[in-house]
Amino acid sequence: MTGLTALRMDANIVVLGTDNVGKSGVFITQFIKRKPAIVKMNTCLILIIVVLALTVRFLTRRFIGEYGEIESIYSNSVIVDGRQQTVNIWDSPYSQEGMSPDSTTLEKRLQWADGFILVYSICDRASFNNISKLLLSIKATKDYVGLEKVPVVIVGNKQDLQHRRMVLSEEGWLLALSADCQFYEVSAAENYHSILMVFHGLVKSIRESRLAIKKPAGIKSIVKSVSAVFARRQTDSL
Repeated sequence: MTGLTALRMDANIVVLGTDNVGKSGVFITQFIKRKPAIVKMNTCLILIIVVLALTVRFLTRRFIGEYGEIESIYSNSVIVDGRQQTVNIWDSPYSQEGMSPDSTTLEKRLQWADGFILVYSICDRASFNNISKLLLSIKATKDYVGLEKVPVVIVGNKQDLQHRRMVLSEEGWLLALSADCQFYEVSAAENYHSILMVFHGLVKSIRESRLAIKKPAGIKSIVKSVSAVFARRQTDSL
């Protein structure tokens, strides 16, 4: 088994944001037209907890404005850097109280996740301000052993509503730069490919973070082996 396949092949992703930023509809509708079989090897299993415009867009390539409150799991596959990835999106009913930065519900999701997509609306200043709080909650809650940075993507949605813009693109870029994470501005209603790029970017970050954890262990193993060889030589010379 190679180093890559030896790594855990599932990746849990949480999509977070305040009400009406378009988290769900954007991400699911773009992606669910096909239902391929789950690939067990060389596959990244992604479970995404969301509320439904961003997610629906991702899964079915369609934009839907209104959604029910039934918890659902959606599945499909994408190709990232030539490797097939199985994506399961968990759509969970959203409530402002249940997902506030200091809630127990949010803490459970943060502990469960390997990576995060944080969504705000460019038309809503409060939703943008909430991203900073979520970043602090992620760093305070998640225990990343040996991980230099948390895989996070910040997404400014509703790019098509420029006449209602309240958050500048530069503000999103600066926030992402300060948090050392990726940044995208998208339109869930109009552009499927930009949504796909968001997920591809996060999958790559999760892979890199796992390799970063794996490498130090490998170096320590080599040093330990070399030390053992020298120790044996010294013993033999006595």
